[in-house]
Amino acid sequence: MARNEGREMTVKEAGKKGGEAVKQKYGPEFYSRIGKKGGQAVAAERGPAFYSSIGKKGGEAVKEKHGPEFYAEIGRKGGEAVKEKHGPEYYSRIGKKGGETMKKGHRRSLQSK
Repeated sequence: MARNEGREMTVKEAGKKGGEAVKQKYGPEFYSRIGKKGGQAVAAERGPAFYSSIGKKGGEAVKEKHGPEFYAEIGRKGGEAVKEKHGPEYYSRIGKKGGETMKKGHRRSLQSK
């Protein structure tokens, strides 16, 4: 981005310039590594309830912005993509696997009583 002489750099421009310099020096994978470290630190400090809370807040914000039908639409699109990738019988196969797992779990819970 060309900078006008006599004009100070905006915070956005400075951040972009700094980010580009870091990327040049350490490579783009640097951001993945530090992001993972940061995520692990937050998880250790705040626990899983924190992620549940921010996920719920994010979901509510999306629902507020796009409406509840947005989730139905993206779910339909995702289902179509999976069907196209794995074939129409995919859902039948995974449903049977899920049913078998549930039966085993039900049997185990009955045996432990």
